[in-house]
Amino acid sequence: MDETAEATTDTRKQKIWRRVRLTLYVLVTVAVVGPLTAFAVAYFVLDVRSPQDVLAGLDKTVVFEYSDGSEMMKVVPTDGDRVYVRYADVPQKLRDAIIAVEDPTFWDNEGFDPMGIARAAITGVGGGSGLTQQYIKNSTGEDDASVFRKFKELVLSTKITQQQSKEQIFESYVNIISFGRTTSGPASAMNAYFGKKLDNNITWSEAAFLAGMIQSPSVHDPAASSPEHATKRWKYVADKLISRGYVSNADVGQLAYPGQAILAPSETRAGRVTYGEFHVKQQVLGELERLGFALSRLRQGEMRVRTTIDRPAQEAAGKAVTERLAREPDYFRAALVAVEPETGAVRAYQGGRWSVHDYAGTQYATGSAFHPFTLAAGLRVGAGVDQAYPAPFKIDYGGETFKNQIDCVSEERCSPREAIRGPVDSPFVEMTKKFGPDAVSAAARDAGIPAEIDGKPTLREPDGVTIGPGIAIGRYPLRPMDMAAAYSTFAADGMRVTPYFVAGIRTGKGDVVWEHPPLRVPAFDSGVTSAVTEVLSTKLADGRPAAVMEGSFRFTETGDNANGWTVGYTPQLSTAVWVGADEERRMRDSANEKLTGKTVPADIWRTFMTAAHSGVPLPAFPPAPPVATSPPR
Repeated sequence: MDETAEATTDTRKQKIWRRVRLTLYVLVTVAVVGPLTAFAVAYFVLDVRSPQDVLAGLDKTVVFEYSDGSEMMKVVPTDGDRVYVRYADVPQKLRDAIIAVEDPTFWDNEGFDPMGIARAAITGVGGGSGLTQQYIKNSTGEDDASVFRKFKELVLSTKITQQQSKEQIFESYVNIISFGRTTSGPASAMNAYFGKKLDNNITWSEAAFLAGMIQSPSVHDPAASSPEHATKRWKYVADKLISRGYVSNADVGQLAYPGQAILAPSETRAGRVTYGEFHVKQQVLGELERLGFALSRLRQGEMRVRTTIDRPAQEAAGKAVTERLAREPDYFRAALVAVEPETGAVRAYQGGRWSVHDYAGTQYATGSAFHPFTLAAGLRVGAGVDQAYPAPFKIDYGGETFKNQIDCVSEERCSPREAIRGPVDSPFVEMTKKFGPDAVSAAARDAGIPAEIDGKPTLREPDGVTIGPGIAIGRYPLRPMDMAAAYSTFAADGMRVTPYFVAGIRTGKGDVVWEHPPLRVPAFDSGVTSAVTEVLSTKLADGRPAAVMEGSFRFTETGDNANGWTVGYTPQLSTAVWVGADEERRMRDSANEKLTGKTVPADIWRTFMTAAHSGVPLPAFPPAPPVATSPPR
C-alpha cells in the first residue's frame, strides 16, 4: 500500500473514532444529565401532602360488593379511629419499635435507604422502602409497581427530608399509617387493641405488637389470622428491638407476647358488623393488602371492591349452619366454605357467628376426610379403587398402632371403595406404607393443600420436615377453605385453582383498577380425578350428581370424635363443612350420639348444596375410565 492510501486509511479511522467518542459522550451525558434534569424538574413540580390533607382523604367510604355488584357492606371511617398525636407524645418505646422494624437507618438516611433498595432489587424480598418513602406512598395513595412511582417516591422523599426535621417526618408518618381495625395513628391503635390511652406506660411488649401491625394489619391481627401467626410476627419485632440495641439486657425479661391483653376488634364490639360479616371482611382486607391495596389507598380513591361472595349462596350457608346447630348443644361450632372449581372464587364463607374467631380460617385435624388424597396417590401409580388391602382392626406403622372404629365387610381385606364408605382407616394406613408418605403428601399438595399456613409447614411434624405416620389418618390440621379448594381439583377434572375473595377493584367513577387473572394449573390426569369422583359419588335431593366424603377425627382413645367433616362437590361447587367445638372434646349431639361426618356436618352440607344449586343446570361429571383392579391376595 502506498503512502497516500495509508494516509487516507488513517484519516478514515480517525473520523470513525471521533464519531464513536462523540456518541459515547452523548450517551454518558444523556445517562447522567437526563436523570439529574428529570430529578430537578420533579423536585420543583411535585409537592408533599400534609398529614392533615391525607387524613381528610381517609374519611371516604370503601364499598365491598357481592359478586353480582350489589352492596355487601361499607367500610366507613368512625369517630375516634383517628387521633392526631404529636411527636413528643409518641412514647419512646413505640418510636423505637417502629424504627427498629420499619427503617433502622431512618435517623441517618437522606429519605431513603440505598442499601435497602439494592437488597430488594437483588433478592426480590421486600419493597426496599424506608419510613420516609412509606409516608410518601401512603400520602399519594399510589402503590403500583412502576419505575415512575419509585422515582416519584425518591424525589419527594429527598425533598421532604431537606424541608422538614426527622421528628416532623416521623410525626406525619405515624399519624397516617393504618394499624388495622380501621385505625390511623398510634393513639387509636392503642385503644383498639388494648383499650388504653397512649402514654409512657406502654410496655415493650405492647410497643412491639403495635409496630408489628404496620406491615400488614389485616393479616397480622390475631383476630384476622391466628394467635400463632400474631405471636410469630410479634417475635420478629421483639428480636429486632433486641438485636439493634433498643432493649437492654436488663429489660429483655419484660418482653412477652401480650396475648391475653389484646381485645376483640372494637368495631365488632360496637355492633357495626355481624361476626359472619367480620370474618369475610377480614379475609377480603387481608387479600387486598397482599395485592398492594391497603385500606388507606382504597379510601383515597373511593374505590369499590367486587368480591367473589355470591349473595344467595352466602345466605344459604348461614341459614344451613344456624338452623341445624339450633338443635344441638351450645358448645357446637361449625364452619362452611364453598369454592367454584372452575375459577377458585370463594362463593360462600361462614366463619361462625359466635365471636371474632374465624372457624373457617382455623386448622383442624381432618381425619378420614383426608383419605381421597391417599386414594389419588395410589391411582397415580396404577393402583385400583377395588384393589384389596389388609384391613385388620389394628395395624402397626411408623412406630404407632392404628385402630379402626368400624371394620370392613371382610375383616381381612378391604378395597379403597369399601374403606371410604366406612370409613375404615387400616386400608389407607396400608396404602401409605406401600406408596410412601411422600407420595400421599405430594398428592394432597398437588390437589391444592398449601405448603404452609402462617409460615408453618403443613402435613409435617413439628420439625417442619418429617412426614409422620399420622398422615395416613388425617392427623395434620388443615382449614376448611384448604379442603374445599383441594377437593375442587377433583371436581375440575384435575385442574387446580387457588381460592380467592377479590374479583376486581374499580374507582368510584367506574374505572377498572385491577381484576383477578384466570389461573388454572394441571394437577392430576383425568383418569385419577374421575376415579376419585366415581368412588365418592352420591346425589343431591334434586337428583344432581355429586361426590362427597364424610369423615371425623377421634378424641383420644374414648371412641368418640373431636370433630366431624363433610367435604364434597358438584361440577359447579366444592364445599367443606367442619363441626366441632372451641376446644377438642368428646362431641355428643342432642340425642347423646357421637358426632361423625355422617350426622350434623352431612346435614349442613346437603342443605346448603341443595339450596345453592337451586335453578342451576344439572351437568354430569366426565365418565370414569376403566380403572385397574387386582384380585384379592
